This record gives sequence, structure tokens and C-alpha cells, in this order.
Amino acid sequence: MTTIRIFIFLAAAAAVGLAQEGEDHKNELAFGLGGLPSFSRNDSPNLSAGSGVGLQVNYGRRFLDRNRFALYGEINFLASPLRDVSSSITSATKNFASLYVTPGVRLKISPRSRISPYFAIGGGYADYEQSTAQLDGRPNPASRQLARGAFDFGAGVDVHVWRFVALRGEARDYYTGAPNYNIPSISGGQHNVVATGAFVLRWH
Repeated sequence: MTTIRIFIFLAAAAAVGLAQEGEDHKNELAFGLGGLPSFSRNDSPNLSAGSGVGLQVNYGRRFLDRNRFALYGEINFLASPLRDVSSSITSATKNFASLYVTPGVRLKISPRSRISPYFAIGGGYADYEQSTAQLDGRPNPASRQLARGAFDFGAGVDVHVWRFVALRGEARDYYTGAPNYNIPSISGGQHNVVATGAFVLRWH
């Protein structure tokens, strides 16, 4: 519920700000939809996570502006509702959901041009929610919630289509500790790559 309230607050702030729309936009709010590809862990025994859907909200505010580049502070939210797990170990967690909250900075090139590429980097918090069942259908003894640190980096491009509206394409990698797969030999870091498309609202 807390995350939903944050999303509603950001959307309301953007709606108020659009009334002050002008050429010099300091604030950006993006709503994106993307996909996370499947991946396999090389640990022994083998485990694979299926593809998933990514729901993204990103708020950015410019704090440094030059003719050729601009620097933004950002707060990025990404939620993936469900990813199925497959493994030869039937006691493994059946599926998991994830949420990433990563403040960071974004360097935008040619911010006043119609097409503006950018690079982003940040770090923060990852929350994994493991299923209540194992692959064999038995109750899952793994913890329901698991908090991890997160480091994210990526790149994208904004295409300004009309006054305070832009379209965005982005690829970003969230590097975190692993979810609780309920397999002790599988641990360590994990890359969670997502590609998203978004529309962006910009205002003072």
C-alpha cells in the first residue's frame, strides 16, 4: 500500500505542475511498462527464473543544467509481480515477486534537443516475496519476504513529442542479492535486466 500511495502522490504532483508548463522543465515523471527476460543460475544444481513484466515509475529533478548536458537526481521504482522458477530440485521456491527502489543520478545529453540520450546509475533497496509453495506443491519453509541491497545502472533515450510530453526507451540492470530460492547452494549476486518503454510528463 505504501508504494501505491507514493505513485498516487507523484501523479498528483505532476498534474498540478503541468498547469505551470513552460520551456524550461526541471521535473520529470515517467510511467513505464517493460519486460524482464528469463535467466539461468550457473550454480549447482541448476535453477532458472522465467520472464516477467516490469511496472516502472521514475521521478527525476534537474539540479545542474548546461547547454550540452544536464544532471538529474532520480528515484526509480520497479515492480515485477511474478516470475516462475524451474529447477531439478523440487523443494525450490515455486515463484517470486520483486520490488526495487533505487535513488540515483541521471546524466542527459543534449537536454534541449528533440532526442536526448541519457545514462543512469543508483542504488537502494530490493524486496523479494517468495511463494508459499515449493515446486512439488508442499509448503515453502523459506521466508515470505527478503530484503536485499540493490545497485542499478542503465541507459535510455527521451524523444520529446509535444511540449510537456516525451516518450522514453530504456534498458536497466538491477544487481542484487538472490531471492530465497530455498536451495542453500544458490547464493550471491544476481542480475535483473529490464527493458522498458515509458511516457514522460515534464514540468517546472
